[in-house]
Amino acid sequence: MRQLNTLLRQPELNTLTKQAKQAATAQALWQTVAPIEIARFSHAIGVKSQQLLLFADNNAVAAKIKLLLPSLLIQLEKQGCEVTAIRVKVQVKSTPQPPKKATKKLSSKAAVNIKHLAEKYAGSPLGDALARLADRAN
Repeated sequence: MRQLNTLLRQPELNTLTKQAKQAATAQALWQTVAPIEIARFSHAIGVKSQQLLLFADNNAVAAKIKLLLPSLLIQLEKQGCEVTAIRVKVQVKSTPQPPKKATKKLSSKAAVNIKHLAEKYAGSPLGDALARLADRAN
């Protein structure tokens, strides 16, 4: 336990903790001021030089925030916050690639049955489609 306490007292960690607290305070302030629809798709990272720094998930949210700037600044002033500007940046969230679909193979018995059906309906569109399916199964 003593080693953990020593680690927690490192100056680098103190700086990081201070920044995390500032970000949490800014986010709490943003949640109280911003409309719910906007707050869901944006987050505050801090206040620097009397500017509230925000990240929006996309351009549409950033544009909406910029349209609401005057009223948001008034609400921030009513909250007792000394913010004179709001700076918005777009930070697009990456989406994970969808998993590849597993290719399913026909059993050899099914392939033989399809081949027999293809021979039975030879010359028709159904017979041609069954023949292609049987060829791919092999």
